Amino acid sequence: MLFKTQSASVYGIDAYLVEVEVDVGSARLNDFNVVGLPDNAVKESRERIKSALRNCGFEFPYGQGVTINLAPADVRKEGSGFDLPMALGLVGCLGGFFGKTLGKTLFLGELSLDGSVRPVRGALSAALAARESGIESLAVPEANAREAAVVEGVNVFAVRSLPQAVDLINSPESFQPVRVDARQMFSEAEQYAVDMRDVHGQQAAKRALEVSCAGGHNILFLGPPGAGKTMLAKRIPTILPPMSLEEAIETTRIHSVAGTLEDGRGLVGTRPFRSPHHTISDAGLIGGGAIPRPGEVSLGHNGVLFLDELPEFQRNVLEVLRQPLEDGHVTISRAAISVTFPSRFMLAAAMNPCPCGYFGDSTRECHCTPPLIQRYVSKISGPLLDRIDIHIEVPAVKYKELRAPSSSEDSAAVRSRVIEARSRQTARFRGEKKTYCNAQMPSKMIRKFCVINDDGEKLLENAITRLGLSARAHDRILKVARTIADLDSSDDIEPRHLSEAIQYRTLDRTYWT
Repeated sequence: MLFKTQSASVYGIDAYLVEVEVDVGSARLNDFNVVGLPDNAVKESRERIKSALRNCGFEFPYGQGVTINLAPADVRKEGSGFDLPMALGLVGCLGGFFGKTLGKTLFLGELSLDGSVRPVRGALSAALAARESGIESLAVPEANAREAAVVEGVNVFAVRSLPQAVDLINSPESFQPVRVDARQMFSEAEQYAVDMRDVHGQQAAKRALEVSCAGGHNILFLGPPGAGKTMLAKRIPTILPPMSLEEAIETTRIHSVAGTLEDGRGLVGTRPFRSPHHTISDAGLIGGGAIPRPGEVSLGHNGVLFLDELPEFQRNVLEVLRQPLEDGHVTISRAAISVTFPSRFMLAAAMNPCPCGYFGDSTRECHCTPPLIQRYVSKISGPLLDRIDIHIEVPAVKYKELRAPSSSEDSAAVRSRVIEARSRQTARFRGEKKTYCNAQMPSKMIRKFCVINDDGEKLLENAITRLGLSARAHDRILKVARTIADLDSSDDIEPRHLSEAIQYRTLDRTYWT
């Protein structure tokens, strides 16, 4: 007997529908075959399904061959989410649904040996695929229900066990779909545990951070150990503009597919902050695997990727950042599959000024020679440094500043100015594709939107000539100056805006001489 159920599998961060065809009596006696390019997790489902059916009081067709096909058969299937639809297909083959068909309901879930349903990855993507395909209902594990219910237009049912899933099919009127208010959930999730008010001193660094967030500029902190570089970086999400609901859903999809979404959490409401250790591999940073999964650059999408101790990262790992920084997405190709993940993030990095960390420190002596410092800084390649607009020195905090009551602005006050500057950029780039903030301006737009007067021309010429700044630094200075002018609510870039932008190019000159 043949019975069909519906499920879904994830490809990148998107899901596609999979028809689960279960046929009893089509194979040799006691054979249990799963076909349709299943991976090992899908193949192992045979033993989980047998135990779950037996422990829940359902029959298993012992003595009869079982064949399960996952269509389309030419696309590889991965994960344990097919356990539930395959088990329900077996129940249907044995007459457990009184002639009912399951074409309008999609099932997703991993089975325990006792028949309980465990959470799976990609429930939000599956819900979006179900809506696009016109499927009315979606049954998912209880831990994934709030996540999937964010998608409007699909009735999402939470199931705890295999018998409950069978009851849902036989008596759907006794079950209520899960309802969530996505916008309320989004507002509840938008809370940060840190604040800019916690940072004592470091006024120059805070200003640079505000400029960085206002224009979407990548930033590099340069200072001795304990100066507060990491503390400042962790507060970047608190002053970035809040995520829109669309951004939150897109970010949640990535974290759901990667398996980093907390159980029961429906949405990622705060901008992600990812801080991988410097021993990370290139595959861990950009994603990879036989079936590619998102890496840190994608998990930081719509948020911040923070690289502490930047020169300690392997050079080949840093070099793979160039494509996602430039394009806003990363493409991972394998022999049988090619997947594209979004990766539009703000890069923040921190490093010591020299190998010992105390060059320029007023309290501790540095014994590093200029050639040693140059070799240390040279670990960061020119093309990567070219994509970092702001370099800011972060000196050690003095004792009086450390012990004094904090008089700093809170994150909300800084964020309000950042939002106002971003709104000016939104109006400026209306109609421009793939340009949403000043940091993304190509050369053509720089010439159009970063016009300076005669005094500004003289100032910029002196800076490039006397400080030895490169042509790369020229464009970066103009873009940062445009952001500073936006923060100043000025339509024109004035010499004072250029002067401040020039100060943010520390590594473009030999600061150790």
